[in-house]
Amino acid sequence: MDFVGIIPARYASTRFPGKPLAKLGGKIVIQCVYEQVRSVLDDVYVATDDERIMNAVKSFGGNAVMTSPNHKSGTDRIEEAVNIIGKNFDVVINIQGDEPFIHKSQIETICKCFDDPQTMIATLGRPFSEKDTIKDLENPNSPKLICDNNGFAMYFSRSIIPYIRGEEKSNWINKFNYLKHIGLYAYRANVLREITKLPQSSLELAESLEQLRWLQNGYRIKVGITNIETIGIDTPEDLEKAEEFINSQKI
Repeated sequence: MDFVGIIPARYASTRFPGKPLAKLGGKIVIQCVYEQVRSVLDDVYVATDDERIMNAVKSFGGNAVMTSPNHKSGTDRIEEAVNIIGKNFDVVINIQGDEPFIHKSQIETICKCFDDPQTMIATLGRPFSEKDTIKDLENPNSPKLICDNNGFAMYFSRSIIPYIRGEEKSNWINKFNYLKHIGLYAYRANVLREITKLPQSSLELAESLEQLRWLQNGYRIKVGITNIETIGIDTPEDLEKAEEFINSQKI
């Protein structure tokens, strides 16, 4: 199968303007992401709406395409990018531009999801570990998901799912194999074209989770399992922590 990795990257950000061009470990953030993905996939592109990001990607030898500044989601930006690239790919992988530590195995896992012909969309889940607490489980910025017996997503939520009846909440994490959603997505090319035409759904609006639009419209989402935690960069403080992480690995 022909896979392409596309990394949406915007300059404007409420919490961290210019984030893709921030320095991390001697490189810019978007370069760190790009190189991680390029270690697995032959075809990788940054999809941006800003000349500064476009020029920065080209300066380190990467591929970039200029897309509209009016997209409401990264999925829409990716679909436009595929059209601009003009090649026939079987599967399009959406890699977040603020995940500089995305692991090679995670990309490989999401690719393997498409060995199942029933897979229309794929994503990743990480089991909560013994180090996690009930506060980690309750964090609404860390969506949870549940799967059916064949590894397809049944639901995503910012709340704890499932609810465990008759058990103290503080002990829930020890009573069920909860899954944290890792926001890496892949779509069959024809499915990507279809889902970008869907209107927002009631569940998506309620939880503010785009993937619920796809589920509510009957699309099947295969979930690959990873035990690796990603480190996203949403704020300047996150960047500082990421720099500390890099420095700790050098010791």
